[in-house]
Amino acid sequence: MIIAVDGPTASGKGTIAKALATHYGLPHLDTGLLYRAVGRQVALNGGNPDDAMDALAACGFADSLLDDPELRSEATGGLASRVSVHAGVRQALYERQRAFATQAGGAVLDGRDIGTVIAPETPVKLFVVASVAARAARRHAEMLAQGRAASLEGIAADLAARDERDRNRAQAPLRAAQGAVTLDTSDLDRNAAIAAAIAIVEALRA
Repeated sequence: MIIAVDGPTASGKGTIAKALATHYGLPHLDTGLLYRAVGRQVALNGGNPDDAMDALAACGFADSLLDDPELRSEATGGLASRVSVHAGVRQALYERQRAFATQAGGAVLDGRDIGTVIAPETPVKLFVVASVAARAARRHAEMLAQGRAASLEGIAADLAARDERDRNRAQAPLRAAQGAVTLDTSDLDRNAAIAAAIAIVEALRA
């Protein structure tokens, strides 16, 4: 069983995907981390994330980069959104994601194009959303807990800008896949969101 969990940044899709993986005993891949690694590598290379060649060159990042805590920063998240618009980057990372999705026994993947591009054949697709205000509040709390300086207004503006880029990019724009069930987590706590997601998966599997 492949479970595809898509949605914008800070919607709760990562938390939900990890919980689903644990519940069903499946391996999990946060595909956004791959794009964050590319964005981070561009910065380490001194390149321009808006330049297709600089972004493509960064796709050869070392696996050890995936453990870099800087990948979770807002700055790297913005870089990831910028490099993800390049067709070459998406193609370079496609095979890696596809191989994970189609491994024996199944998998859970979360990102922005799992249901539309990486595993469109799976009937188990969730599209997790939340208001910009709710998402900004969550990310702001996370950053403060990590001891990072953060502006709630700045985070909200960054999320809105990232949404705009992701929805309007030419390659694999952010959208609900055909057959996906939308889950709005704006007013749900972690446990309620996970319970709702499990109920959706059970209904889709039936």
